[in-house]
Amino acid sequence: MILRLIFLLALTPFISFGQLPKVSNGNIERINFASQFVLPRNVDVWLPEGYSKNKKYSVLYMQDGQMLYDPEMTWNHQAWNVDDVMAKLIKEKTVQNIIVVGIWNNQQLRHTDYFPQKPFEGLTQPQKDTIKSQLITAGAAEGNFNPNSDNYLKFIVKELKPYIDKKYSVHRDREHTFIAGSSMGGLVSLYAICEYPDIFGGAACISTHWPGTFTLKNNPFPEAMLEYFEAHIPSSRDHKLYFDTGDQTLDAMYPEIQKKADNIIRKAGYSEKQWKTFYFPGEDHSEKAWSKRLFQPLKFLLTEKTGLK
Repeated sequence: MILRLIFLLALTPFISFGQLPKVSNGNIERINFASQFVLPRNVDVWLPEGYSKNKKYSVLYMQDGQMLYDPEMTWNHQAWNVDDVMAKLIKEKTVQNIIVVGIWNNQQLRHTDYFPQKPFEGLTQPQKDTIKSQLITAGAAEGNFNPNSDNYLKFIVKELKPYIDKKYSVHRDREHTFIAGSSMGGLVSLYAICEYPDIFGGAACISTHWPGTFTLKNNPFPEAMLEYFEAHIPSSRDHKLYFDTGDQTLDAMYPEIQKKADNIIRKAGYSEKQWKTFYFPGEDHSEKAWSKRLFQPLKFLLTEKTGLK
């Protein structure tokens, strides 16, 4: 079922002694995070080889944390291999010293947590009903679908980030704080930097799932999301935006919408120093595809020399 390309491994709350992902570079530390805004979930923090409290590190927050490191633990036996890609870039001194905070999704609530809330709430009631019907038909929602992404972002910004800032030796400012994800994770990462431009200095939106649902026919959401993006795009003076898309499987729905998003970014004054969009013909919607090109957003967002000036 096409939806299984989107939904990820189920979350079991409070797996205090659950198996950690195997990594070939660096180390994983697990946080079992209880939140007042969302259901509890695992957060897997990747620390690079030689991590030291005598250094300061940037932070990359990534969605779908159970898919980032170990294909033996994922539902489709694919992973981003973040540890390998990041370790190679750090060794080459291509990127800043950085840790990765992988936030697990909740399989049953993934679409609810990741669906941008304000663009949805700006729809008419018939349009909302259309979105709900499309998601229920696709098996991505049950009953009365209502996005919870505002609370999901509050969890990251008001609870998780302060915890990470306190526990690890990291920079706390916007210039060193980034967010990334793919598919719906890419969409909510874009929503995050638009809602919290003072927190996140850059966002990587990979195979961004602009449709929100699983059809473009009679779907009002892409235009609503683009209108929201145009009204809330963060300043090009102190932010970086990365987008990409393939053209196979679910990615086949994205290129034309991405071109409209590119026009919005261009009109907002972004240059190639602050913004990249890549198109990958022949690539599909999978961790295997994203792993192959992960170095692109990492190199762009996390250049060793910080800042945009």
